[in-house]
Amino acid sequence: MNAIKVARRFIETDPANESAKILAQLVLALESERSFELVTLYNLDYKSFQLAMDILKEWRLDRYYASKSKLFDLSLQVSELEKNSSTPEA
Repeated sequence: MNAIKVARRFIETDPANESAKILAQLVLALESERSFELVTLYNLDYKSFQLAMDILKEWRLDRYYASKSKLFDLSLQVSELEKNSSTPEA
């Protein structure tokens, strides 16, 4: 199971848990592209800290794939524009 799903279940199970709160803050910061005090991660137990590291890894990969798909969409649009402009009008 991926880290984002694990984190969601962990936070849903016990939202009052301090580690759940910290993980939620991390996710909110990543999604909104706000700053997050990394020193806060030291308040996590080892398992939750590892989960936070896995979230960061997955988030980075997802951003890469999102950028890649945006590039593909743009390239497809340019290709379609090129096709449409090269066809003679009747």
